[in-house]
Amino acid sequence: MTEKTTLTVRLSGALSRHVADAVGEESGAYENVSEYVRDLIRRDMQRTDEERFERLKSELQLAFAQPESSYQPLSAEDIIRRNSDRG
Repeated sequence: MTEKTTLTVRLSGALSRHVADAVGEESGAYENVSEYVRDLIRRDMQRTDEERFERLKSELQLAFAQPESSYQPLSAEDIIRRNSDRG
């Protein structure tokens, strides 16, 4: 069973107008506010995943750019300990 959460959000001014423009039968891209908020959350989740991937890619590029002599053998226990220390 999927967990559901109900949120109450108060908006005013420019934020309220922006949501009203995004939601509506005539010109809005969304049928209702819930649909709009779900899309925003999905986009934020996607952005977060992309940022994590880019960080990982950067770390790997740095690692592969190092001379082979700088590599150190690590055991699985070494890696687990190192990653748990990073919190």
